[in-house]
Amino acid sequence: MKREPHAQMVLSYEVRKSSDPPRPAPATAPSPTPMQRFTLDVFTEGNTDIVNLQPELAKRVRDLRLPGEGLIHLFVVGSTAALTTIEFEPGLVKHDLPRVLQQLVPDDARYDHEATWNDDNGHSHVRAALVGPSVMIPYSNGKLLTGEYQQVVLLDFDTRPRKRTVIATVLM
Repeated sequence: MKREPHAQMVLSYEVRKSSDPPRPAPATAPSPTPMQRFTLDVFTEGNTDIVNLQPELAKRVRDLRLPGEGLIHLFVVGSTAALTTIEFEPGLVKHDLPRVLQQLVPDDARYDHEATWNDDNGHSHVRAALVGPSVMIPYSNGKLLTGEYQQVVLLDFDTRPRKRTVIATVLM
């Protein structure tokens, strides 16, 4: 098996004296990306509670009356919650996904985190890390471009009810 050479990063720098004349500004400076931000507050039951954010998110995007196309970045604050998309139907959200997560990251396994902090949510942190804290959703003319059976959901893996904040950043 032939090994590919490692990519090399070349760093360059220029030493300038304070007496050197200033450099001219680039002909076209990059313009900042326009954006807006809003938050969604979500109350959960914990213990792999899966909350459908799609109706509220679609309403907020519609109310913004966003022209053209762009992206919406969603980020959940906290290390025991996650965001993803799934078909929000009872079989998947009440049974299938929680069962698979329990098989992959059992809540009754030993977690060093629990010994460190004397708590019971080590599995919550691991599950959240595997799913991830954010999703990016495209929109066009004020409408989310998710599939017909694809909803944005928040998963709360902590072991108690929580108030979660989802930060939505609209990139236009």
